[in-house]
Amino acid sequence: MLASEIVIFGGLLMSYLLFRLLHTSWGYEAAHTNPYAGGFNTFVLLTSSLFVVLAHQAAEVGDTKRSFRYIWYTIGGGGVFMLVKAYEYTSEIMHGYTMLKSVFWSFYYTATGLHGFHVLCGMVIMGIIAQDVKKGKNLHRVEAIGIYWHFVDVVWIFLFPLLYIAK
Repeated sequence: MLASEIVIFGGLLMSYLLFRLLHTSWGYEAAHTNPYAGGFNTFVLLTSSLFVVLAHQAAEVGDTKRSFRYIWYTIGGGGVFMLVKAYEYTSEIMHGYTMLKSVFWSFYYTATGLHGFHVLCGMVIMGIIAQDVKKGKNLHRVEAIGIYWHFVDVVWIFLFPLLYIAK
């Protein structure tokens, strides 16, 4: 599954990079993104990755209460990320930066929207896994969702500088 995700995001990022190299005017468009919100979201995702590592560590030693709690901290981090994205989207759209404004904004909304969808999916799957962890069942799943969550973080680590910082 992760290999297919790498192909999807890899293709999207490579297309973006090729277009970016050919369209130097994109720096002007990128200047209208909110690097403070993007930076905050980077911090939130990296912190949530720490929580999923702690959840896995607790599951490994059979501490289901602690693992359950850390999974929900991770889900909370995903929720904060999504709220910040909703704020960003609302602000950008209200200022006329819609998906149809330019190719840059089409890439921006496609990449961040696809990433947000993956964050949401990860949150739902973690919620399901948390219920099993609470019952002491299928603790190995914590590691699997942790790997997925780290992938989501790595994708953001590429998206943030490309969309928010590189002018």
